[in-house]
Amino acid sequence: MILENGVIRTMDPALPTAAALAIAGERIAGGVGTHETSLASPDRVDLGGLCVLPGFNDSHVHFAQWSLAQRQVRLEGVRSLEEAVARVAEAARSAPSDRWLRGTGWRSGEWQPHTEPTKKALDAVTGDVPVALMAKDGHSLWLNSVALARANGDLRVPGGVVEVDERGEPTGVLREESAWHFRETFVVTPEAEWIDAMRVGIRLANSRGVTAVHDKDGWLGILPWWQAIHGDGGLTLRVWQSLPWERLPELEAVGITSGFGDDLLRVGYIKVFMDGTLGSRTARLLDGSGVEITSRADFEEIVRRSARAGFPVGVHAIGDQANRDALDGFEAAGEEWRPRGLRPRIEHAQLLAREDIPRFGKLGIAASVQFTHGPSDRDLADEYWGGMTDRAYAIRSVQDGGALLANGSDAPVEELDPLLGIHAGVLRTIDGRDGWHPEQAISVEDALRATTVNPAWLAGDERRRGRLVPGQLADIVVLDRDPLACEPSELRNIRVVATMLAGRWVFGGPPFH
Repeated sequence: MILENGVIRTMDPALPTAAALAIAGERIAGGVGTHETSLASPDRVDLGGLCVLPGFNDSHVHFAQWSLAQRQVRLEGVRSLEEAVARVAEAARSAPSDRWLRGTGWRSGEWQPHTEPTKKALDAVTGDVPVALMAKDGHSLWLNSVALARANGDLRVPGGVVEVDERGEPTGVLREESAWHFRETFVVTPEAEWIDAMRVGIRLANSRGVTAVHDKDGWLGILPWWQAIHGDGGLTLRVWQSLPWERLPELEAVGITSGFGDDLLRVGYIKVFMDGTLGSRTARLLDGSGVEITSRADFEEIVRRSARAGFPVGVHAIGDQANRDALDGFEAAGEEWRPRGLRPRIEHAQLLAREDIPRFGKLGIAASVQFTHGPSDRDLADEYWGGMTDRAYAIRSVQDGGALLANGSDAPVEELDPLLGIHAGVLRTIDGRDGWHPEQAISVEDALRATTVNPAWLAGDERRRGRLVPGQLADIVVLDRDPLACEPSELRNIRVVATMLAGRWVFGGPPFH
């Protein structure tokens, strides 16, 4: 197959653009004029001026949770407690009392007037239906009384927070480990439901140009679900799977190391949490506030142990203290992971002390960030981190310090939409307002690299994918215009026309006219 009469952006600095692209089987054969003679009677596809790029790679997504969220009560964008309760009430009217009513996306810090969610507010509209509503940041859970009763008082766990009222009774909001423990223990979703939702999610991701993901839902036991989908040919994106650090003993026992799997599904890296989040006010800051989930000493030991088992570590760190502890842990354990060629990463890196910003590049720690988070969080950051936002979501500063940026969505926290992320990284806005801290904006080319080339490198795939050069896998996205040629204000309007994985169209396809 030869794709011609369009703009081919290879994302390779040696040959940034090509007039056409030859594909043989599942791989790039080369640029036309050199390698097309090796193709037997190739099909010629007229792009008609469309733009071709390497397929998008979301470097931070909770894929199963995002897929399931498409079927839940969605509370993103609600502006008051009353509006949130009204959406729940509508869903509860048709919900059976023997099944959980689940939802996601609420953010009480954006509600006017300022108030916190309570079980009492839900009880008024939900009757006997158990309700579990995950916050937008995934670190707080809002429950009604029926749901709380399922725990029989088993709410407090180390690293968790149970909000209580003036009488010492639970308000219905759990945070951090308490939220996750409750969800994992009591809000049970049948495996078949997860898998069915993921199948639909894969097709939706393909329609947005996504050909690879770094998944964060290892703690859910997602690997068998991916395998079930892969087994019947339904896996049309590449998965670099995280596993929680608590699973290290099992990995050590069987000798599985990073990279175990095949071209589509591989075990990738170990996931650790240092602290909470901005929205839940549990991010760990240098002023002593927030929740410590993993100590600096424990984290160093996890990095060492993971390295000896053959795994890089990706660590969630939001606050400036959590990020410092993570950087310190990686630095102290450098003699373990560096000689093994492992590629560690800090997830989010949202608030950084100025002196820590250049340490990412100096130590060789990738910043796995989400370009949409800054513009999405701007109002909460201005309120909760007042006077400090000049060092928040500082993606340009981290990059200028020599660090590798990998862009993801953190879906369902934000939407899995790479083009929205690119827009946010370049313009620092997603809602039409002026850019928030525009000095932290990056170029379109840098945003594209963080969404194609860099995530492939983090997964050790730089010789297989991420660029459109001979020998690499033919994972591509076709866009209706060239992101590097249009005005930045047009980035949000770019449309995905088609997506190809390993030489096979998985969304759209020719003819394009």
